[in-house]
Amino acid sequence: MPLLKRSTLSGLVAIVVLLAGLSAPTAQAYEVVRADEKPSELATMGDFFIARPLLIGATALGWAAFTISLPASALGGNIDQAAETLVKKPARSAFLRCLGCTPVQHEWRASEKRTQKKNGQNNN
Repeated sequence: MPLLKRSTLSGLVAIVVLLAGLSAPTAQAYEVVRADEKPSELATMGDFFIARPLLIGATALGWAAFTISLPASALGGNIDQAAETLVKKPARSAFLRCLGCTPVQHEWRASEKRTQKKNGQNNN
């Protein structure tokens, strides 16, 4: 009987690991396909009321951590890297990302704007 339980358990674990491995690429591909869609109303409201305040808080905490770690960063010569990670990245997400957009959607929209700007400059 213990052998049957062990083989059943190992079979279930193998199936879970296999399905978990298949779900990540599928979700990633689904997000890439949907990058050109507009964000939903629910995503916009959730972004405005939940994500943005949290990102603003993360920016403030990152600024405090950056200020405290500045002497060590200066000695290590990585002030720019510390500023990018602790302050600039959360600030960009809080203030520059379009409302309700995922990072993939934001990058797609930004690349579209850059393409249009370059095409406009080339035509003149």
